[in-house]
Amino acid sequence: MWFDEAVFYQIYPLGFCGAERYNDFGEIRHRFHRIEAEIPRLKQMGVTAVLFNPLFESVRHGYDTVDFFTVDRRLGTNAEFKSLVQAFHAAGIRVVLDGVFNHVGRDFPPFKNVQKNRENAPERFFFHINFSGNSRYDDGFSYADWEGHPELVKLNLENAELQQYLMNAVRFWIREFEIDGLRLDVSYLLPPWFLELLRRTVNEQKPEFFLVGEVIRLNNFEKNVTPARLDSATNYEGFRSMLSAFNSRNLFEIEYSMTRLFGNFPWCLFRGKRLFNFVDNHDVERAATALKEQKNLKNLYTLLFTMPGIPCVYYGSEFGIEGKKGNLDYDLRPCIDEIDKTANPELSAHIARLAKIRRENRALAYGDYQKAVVQNGWFAFVREFGGEKIIVAVNITETDPTVRVEEAEGVDLLTGEVRNLNDIYLRPYSACIYRKK
Repeated sequence: MWFDEAVFYQIYPLGFCGAERYNDFGEIRHRFHRIEAEIPRLKQMGVTAVLFNPLFESVRHGYDTVDFFTVDRRLGTNAEFKSLVQAFHAAGIRVVLDGVFNHVGRDFPPFKNVQKNRENAPERFFFHINFSGNSRYDDGFSYADWEGHPELVKLNLENAELQQYLMNAVRFWIREFEIDGLRLDVSYLLPPWFLELLRRTVNEQKPEFFLVGEVIRLNNFEKNVTPARLDSATNYEGFRSMLSAFNSRNLFEIEYSMTRLFGNFPWCLFRGKRLFNFVDNHDVERAATALKEQKNLKNLYTLLFTMPGIPCVYYGSEFGIEGKKGNLDYDLRPCIDEIDKTANPELSAHIARLAKIRRENRALAYGDYQKAVVQNGWFAFVREFGGEKIIVAVNITETDPTVRVEEAEGVDLLTGEVRNLNDIYLRPYSACIYRKK
């Protein structure tokens, strides 16, 4: 499938485009040109798919949807977004949207009708309403929300009319905008039967449609990464393990995670499957902030692009920008015009090089994973597919160890250096990606 070989780039549109924090539901702004202007750079960087966080009409941050059929007026119009998707497609870049099906904003018209007409509102069964209770907003009734956030009203997905409404929205996105996939927000809360309904719906509309679920904890979720449900899931375990391993200089931690998830043992959770990998995103600290030793930032991305799974770069992080949690996460979602694109040219060039290496070596997309050598400060592993073998070695310390893998020659795809793989010399804070000759 196309997504198995993809290099993703994540954009949070409301932040990227410098939209107002709150929707005044007034005049339409026109900001998609800021995204379109970046397409040539993204193509040069080696991006083959872009993931947009929510961009339909909402109250504040996009996850509080008001209208599933209209682009947020703080960004532009449906026609302008359609034109943007066409521009991405013309550049050979696929487009994936954020599908938010667990909850909506309080200004969602069916919910507003329940506020007005209470028990007489036909849409009352779209939600989990208790007309004997009350809400923090003094609605005169209570309702289920998302994890204690009353501004996010939980949907009752068991309701057949709501199912039809949501599936019609998905069909509309595919027909109108010709999107290529969906990221399912909080997919760990979506019932398996709903994932199967969604899969059937998208398959009827577009073959090879990509479905990736947002999952915070992967335990027991492997049953949902199956052809009948999802193609992939977000690898938060790998994200946490990478940063923790780098910051504690304990690479045993990430090696354990990679073996647990992808190793060649029957008990490995996602053996033969590809998770959605990242080192930061719109919900967590920027990698350059979270990483204690900036000298290892390139190593972190080397691991991202060579470990099993689908790599995704969060906008701005290719320049090494920083960003802390807090301030309602606005600091993690800056306008592209406020980002210094010259901040870290070495990192930007390195990521582009990694994207090219991944594109040209199928073992990095499809290969099995096997540990070669691991110590606290350095780590080597093998990816092998169809007779092609790639050996990756990473050193996160100031020392210069020699790693022994096997008696054979290989060429370092990062530098062009040829050497015996039984004698891989690792410079301080460096990595190599050898292809066996």
